[in-house]
Amino acid sequence: MLNFSLNPDQIVNIPVPSDLSAFFSQFTLPDFTAINNPMVYQVAIVIAIVASLETLLCVEATDNLDPYKRVTPANRELKAQGLGNIISGLIGGLPLTQVIVRSSANINFGGKTKLSAILHGVFLLLSALMLASILNLIPLASLAAILLMVGYKLTKPSFFKQMYNQGWEQLVPFVATIIGILATDLLKGIFIGMIFGIFYTLRHSYRNSHHMKDIVTTEEGQEVHHLTLAQEVSFFNKASVLKALDAIPQNSKVIIDCTHSKSIAFDVIELILNFETNAKRKNITVEKINFIEPVTY
Repeated sequence: MLNFSLNPDQIVNIPVPSDLSAFFSQFTLPDFTAINNPMVYQVAIVIAIVASLETLLCVEATDNLDPYKRVTPANRELKAQGLGNIISGLIGGLPLTQVIVRSSANINFGGKTKLSAILHGVFLLLSALMLASILNLIPLASLAAILLMVGYKLTKPSFFKQMYNQGWEQLVPFVATIIGILATDLLKGIFIGMIFGIFYTLRHSYRNSHHMKDIVTTEEGQEVHHLTLAQEVSFFNKASVLKALDAIPQNSKVIIDCTHSKSIAFDVIELILNFETNAKRKNITVEKINFIEPVTY
C-alpha cells in the first residue's frame, strides 16, 4: 500500500505561539559580541548585494506587470529595504527583499496602490500570529507548485521568442543569466549575465565609434573623406578609428569632424595627431573640425 503521509520536513514549519506574549518572545536582540568577527561583515555584504540585486530585478519585473506602467523609484526602494533590514536584524528577523511572487500575486488579484502592499504585510503578520497551526498543514510541494506556476507566467515561451526577435545582444545575456542562476546561484548567475552584457556593450561601442560619409570628389579630382566621430569615443574605439584612417588612400583629403563629440579619449586624440603628422608622407590633407586639443604643460 502506498504511503501518502508527509514527513515533518515536507510541510510548512513555523512557530505556533500560544498567546501574544509568546509571539513577541520569539524576537531576539542582536549579539554584539561578534562585532569584531570579519565573517559577519563578509556575510552581510553578500546578503546586501544579493538582496539589492533581487529587489532591483523584481522592481523592473513588477513595473512591466503593472497595468498602469508606473515606474518605481529604485533608490527609494533600496532605502526602504535597507531601513527594513536594520529593523528586522535588531529583532532577530530574516533579511528583507522584494519578491516577484507576492508582487505578481498582488497585481493578479487587483492590487493597484501602495495600500495593497501594506495590507499584504498585515495579513502575513496576522496569519503568523493567529493561523500558524493551520499554515503548518500546508505541504511544501504545494508552495513549490505555486512558485513554478508563477515563474512560468513570468517567463513563458513567448517571452523567449520576444527576446530572440530583439537580437542576439538581448538573447545571449538573458539566456546566460538564466543558465548561470540555475547552475550556480543568483549572485553568480547575474554576474555571468553581466559579463555577456558588458561584452556586447563594448562590441557595440567598438562598432559605433565613428561614421564615414560618402566620398566626395572635387573638381581637381581629389577625394574627400568625411569622418564623423561619435558622441563618446573611448580607448576601446582606438582600433576602429585607426582602421578607418589607415584605409584613406594617398593624395586625398580627410575631414575629421568632432562636432558631436562630448568626450574623446586621450589615446584617440593622440592617434589623430600622429595620423596628421604621418599623413604628409602620403600627401593626405587633414582638416579637423571642433577637435579637442590635448592640454600641455
